[in-house]
Amino acid sequence: MSLIRKRVRSSHLKVIHLSVGEISKTDCYVLYMEDIANEDYLSELIRRIKNVEIDAIHDTNMLLQCIDDNPYSMFPQYMTTERPDTIASKLVSGKIVCLVDGSPSLLSAPSSFFEFFASADDYYQRWAIGTATLFLRFMALVITVTFTALYVSITSFHYEMIPENLILTLTTSRSRVPFPTIIEALLMETTIELLREAGARLPTKIVQTIGIVGGIVIGQAAVQAGLTSNVLIISVASSAIASFVIPSYIMSAAFRLSRFVLICLAGLWGNLGLVIGIAYMVIHLSGLTSLGSSYLTPVAPFQPYDWRDVFFRFPFRLLNRRPTQNRAQNKTRQKMKR
Repeated sequence: MSLIRKRVRSSHLKVIHLSVGEISKTDCYVLYMEDIANEDYLSELIRRIKNVEIDAIHDTNMLLQCIDDNPYSMFPQYMTTERPDTIASKLVSGKIVCLVDGSPSLLSAPSSFFEFFASADDYYQRWAIGTATLFLRFMALVITVTFTALYVSITSFHYEMIPENLILTLTTSRSRVPFPTIIEALLMETTIELLREAGARLPTKIVQTIGIVGGIVIGQAAVQAGLTSNVLIISVASSAIASFVIPSYIMSAAFRLSRFVLICLAGLWGNLGLVIGIAYMVIHLSGLTSLGSSYLTPVAPFQPYDWRDVFFRFPFRLLNRRPTQNRAQNKTRQKMKR
């Protein structure tokens, strides 16, 4: 709270104290900027927090799972961060922030899908570099979701899509592999996830050793033993590296999980299954909301003016209006200098 107040020295910063948990009685604080934040979103968030029925809340990530609009979706619907500068920026732009006592993470609402691909560091460097970085992240999203599934689809059903110069190399690489392509891909993707999870649980010095042993020794040994092909190793490694480019770990984990589903669909029905999986994902994202606000804003609903701070990072002199999603709709709101 002190770190936030150091950055937002305004009398319009308001704090509402709540208590969550039947047994733990954990202190929860809702922060917002009066006359800037939308009162409808504020009242809805407070109502949901008051209606939480659980014995104990120990972390912000536990609380947000209790107040989700769509609790069965694997995609995060609230932005979480541990950086006070990011939270200060969210407050000034009209977001509502929630703190849980004892938790280093804070959540801001409402959130959009594209917000999880932005980073506070984008605003601390030149606008051209920030825009290029945003493009790189969206490119990484496409790679991590479709690359391995597309390999499975092409090698299983659509050999005509492979160039003539490459098909001989691919055929030679797969000639010793005894498994179908889908089993081979799922095996390697599972191995990558095991290495990733092991790296998160081990000390830093051992993680470097695990990375070298898993990425080089095991991969090379698997190729020489005929358990997998060289091209699949490249595909899986590229997808894994691309997933690290996404700033939000929760969003990255959601796409890694969906990648397994797309691989299965591609192995069953080829490109048709891949298209069906991607279409269902887009439809699912279109139906999500965050505090009743559209999850895909500013694409749906279509707000091209807000693209200047979503798909691009325009200079600050052109970012002189708050996003439409956060703008207060209160009839009695006061005029404030922006």
